[in-house]
Amino acid sequence: MLANRNAMATIAVKDLAAAKAFYESKLGLTPLDSAEEGVLSYQSGTAVIIVYASQFAGTNQATACTWSVGDEFDNILKALKAKGVVFEHYDMPGMTRQGDVHVSGDYKGVWFKDPSGNILHVLNR
Repeated sequence: MLANRNAMATIAVKDLAAAKAFYESKLGLTPLDSAEEGVLSYQSGTAVIIVYASQFAGTNQATACTWSVGDEFDNILKALKAKGVVFEHYDMPGMTRQGDVHVSGDYKGVWFKDPSGNILHVLNR
């Protein structure tokens, strides 16, 4: 039923203007035309990310969106740092940290927050 359908991330934010600046300027996402007022839509690979204003924004304490970037991980990490993205540090079983990067075997990942506190993740797979 849904196995052959694309999914989209839907992210609630407190301030659409701050979210627009973050998702476009810091993450480099391509904006799409949105038919709904108060909703931002972005192209990310073959997926779409929907960003909308909500009073419940930033209340999720888990990852809201993940990008799997493969071999581009190190370059993307450098680009995010250069744009001022601040990375989160977590104590996670089976992982060590090398600077901002959480490592387990050949896995490398970083987490960071958008202006509303939503947790976003980039990994090397």
